[in-house]
Amino acid sequence: MQSHQKLELLKGKLASMPSLALAYSGGVDSTFLMAIAHEVLGDRLLAVIAASSTLPQREQEEAIKMAEGLGVNYLVIDIEPFDVPGYSENPENRCYLCKSQLFSHILEIARGSGIEIVADGSNLDDLGDYRPGLIALQELAISSPLIDAGMGKDEIRQLSREMGLPTWNKPAAACLASRFPFGQPIDREQLARVERAENLLCDLGFKQVRVRIHNDLARIEVAPEERTKFINESLMDKISDEIKRLGFRYVTLDLQGYRTGSLNPAAGPEA
Repeated sequence: MQSHQKLELLKGKLASMPSLALAYSGGVDSTFLMAIAHEVLGDRLLAVIAASSTLPQREQEEAIKMAEGLGVNYLVIDIEPFDVPGYSENPENRCYLCKSQLFSHILEIARGSGIEIVADGSNLDDLGDYRPGLIALQELAISSPLIDAGMGKDEIRQLSREMGLPTWNKPAAACLASRFPFGQPIDREQLARVERAENLLCDLGFKQVRVRIHNDLARIEVAPEERTKFINESLMDKISDEIKRLGFRYVTLDLQGYRTGSLNPAAGPEA
């Protein structure tokens, strides 16, 4: 099935929904879904943006700006994964714990507002991923319209570009907790340090950035094509000094560059 046929299928599925609350992060997938859902449902759509210590402030601000720009009804909710017992221990089912909390809360909001369907922006490619959070979505009967329409990431980017959405080429994003190896305890302060480190690199012009944390070592991943930017002594010194000021003892560059899930079990994809 061609991407435009899948788009019509998606619109048909959305049109059958009386009302929809969409978990909206500002990423490529949820922005695309929000735009299509708004076209089909209008004011029967509510985009729910979850503000928490795991979401970079920049991402939250961009999500709000996009929702406002498209004229979508949206709601920002405060939610804290560290309130969930065991989350700070960073277990392998961390994403399950987080998604269970988040979508249980969105379901409560939906019921209180008379909204019948709750959805997320998972796409077909996510099914081949290491994403325990998908189990939580299944348990709570959360709809995933992009999966139902058979749409993968490349098709979503292509269609987003045709629609003029600025997120069509936005780098992949993931919650800040994904920067830590499973089993390494995490807290709000550590997440804030990661966010500041990644903001530093973004401010220096890097597009795709991850700062993976191994205790007192910060391992930088950038897009493979951006690695050559580091062949600059003054830049390397600046990055090292600034990140060490955040409390890290060692700062390294991953020579392989950014790839999804470099901290996942068996190096399977995630973030």
